[in-house]
Amino acid sequence: MRIETHGQQIDVTPALRDYVETKLARLERHYEQPLDIKAQLSLDKPDHRAEATLSIAGRTLHADANAVDMYAAIDLLADKLDRLLMKHKEKMVDHHRGESLARTGEFNL
Repeated sequence: MRIETHGQQIDVTPALRDYVETKLARLERHYEQPLDIKAQLSLDKPDHRAEATLSIAGRTLHADANAVDMYAAIDLLADKLDRLLMKHKEKMVDHHRGESLARTGEFNL
C-alpha cells in the first residue's frame, strides 16, 4: 500500500503523517491488491478537513471529512473509506452465480 500525504495551508508534521498511515493501513485487510491512497489535509476555518482518493484496480473512491480537530477528521475519514471499500467489495461479488429458482427447477409458472 502506498500512501501520499499532502497539506494545503497546513504543514504535515511527521506525527500527522504517521497517524494518517496507521489509520489508513487498516484498509489493507479488505483487499490483497495494492492500494494507492492520496490524502490531503487542509484547514477550513474553524474546521479541519481531511480528504482521500483511493485507487484500486480500475476504480477510484473518494471521501472527505470535517472535524474540529485534525486527528478527529482523520478518524472520520478512515471510517468513511472503510465503509466505501466494504460496499465496493460487496458489489464485486457476482450475484448471478448463486443459486436461483430457475437453476434448481423450483420455478413454476
